[in-house]
Amino acid sequence: MKFFEDIVIGERAELGNHTFTAEDIKRFARRYDPQPFHLDEEAAARSHFGALCASGWHTAAIWMRLMVEYQVREDAARRARGEAVAVLGPSPGFRELKWLKPVYAGETVSYATEIIDKRASNSRPGWALMSIRNTGINQKGELVISFISVAFVQRRAATGTSA
Repeated sequence: MKFFEDIVIGERAELGNHTFTAEDIKRFARRYDPQPFHLDEEAAARSHFGALCASGWHTAAIWMRLMVEYQVREDAARRARGEAVAVLGPSPGFRELKWLKPVYAGETVSYATEIIDKRASNSRPGWALMSIRNTGINQKGELVISFISVAFVQRRAATGTSA
């Protein structure tokens, strides 16, 4: 993770893509969101969705996996260059979570993040908060998921390292 002082508002990162297969949609739904339109093509065809679609929670869980994988790759690259790596702290939460369009079996969603705000923490010395807009766009260019996440990030001053 970058240190707070190195984070730039407006910075954007492409996290990766995921294709939602019928099998994956059903597997996730059986465990976490067992609604008929996520489990069965015939039931889904009779629903307001008209076809089998992924749980919104499934689309959010894929974002989380891709975000973690992205951070691991970025941190490895920083270490390989001999740079210090900041600690990414806990998240106090999300806001404005919107599932804007259903994600149907066979669709591919591309996920991205953009830093929209940052500020020093008043309650945790050595830490700061960053706000990130997270999005998923299907292969037609349609926004299917959007939310803002907030996370604590380490300040450079807390480590004693210089820029």
